[in-house]
Amino acid sequence: MGTAARAALPECERSGFTKAVSAEQVEQSATQQYRQMLQQASNQRALASKDHPQLQRLRTIAERMIPHAPACNERARQWRWEVQLIGSNELNAFCMPGGKIAFFWGILARLQLSDDEVATIMGHEMAHALLEHAREQMGKNMVTQGGLRLGAALLGLGNVGDMAAQAGSQLLSLAYSRTDETQADRLGMILAAQAGYDPAAGVTLWKKMMAASGGRAPPKLLSTHPLNAERIQDIERRLPRAQPFYEAADKPERQFGPPQVPPT
Repeated sequence: MGTAARAALPECERSGFTKAVSAEQVEQSATQQYRQMLQQASNQRALASKDHPQLQRLRTIAERMIPHAPACNERARQWRWEVQLIGSNELNAFCMPGGKIAFFWGILARLQLSDDEVATIMGHEMAHALLEHAREQMGKNMVTQGGLRLGAALLGLGNVGDMAAQAGSQLLSLAYSRTDETQADRLGMILAAQAGYDPAAGVTLWKKMMAASGGRAPPKLLSTHPLNAERIQDIERRLPRAQPFYEAADKPERQFGPPQVPPT
């Protein structure tokens, strides 16, 4: 499917709240936090080496998906995309503004994710970044909670940059709205399908996540990405929308598969 057609995707529509804070500020904050996280992981010897098979797997999947990103957000063409694997047992993954992706070992190993399911997660997280949901949330917070300070800053009586920096420090823990989650699910399905990964994997993925949430400690991912039965139903309803992209896409020549872990 051509660039013009992809650019017209309704799944790419964004909110006007992003205008309250610049994309550059958000991306700079994200890069700083990402570097801090990687340094901490490295200090704990929990950062995967570049030749780790599961990191190679993640980067291969990302390389197939990233070329489709600028059609939804032109800034993505300038992003310095990065993919890392963190040696933590948490069920977690994210894509920060500016294309900074991280997967945690736990989500790959404990859920035994297929490549299609990894692509579903990656597409969903990339969609949050492309739709600038973090920037939008920061903008809403600045409007609703910091309106007076923002007005003072615009009059030269304060520093709006300080507010943006403070909000940016919470990028990793921002909770998205139900609307944000629905948008990310829908765009993520398209991104995965365009890259040649089966969008139907969204159903099996979130069923696995729902099963995992029945334990004593809910998955870290669900603290910022709440899950309910309606969400899975919406994904099922949207499959006919994503399927043509999948059918038209070149399929991956190599299938990696989940980590081999001993039975528990």
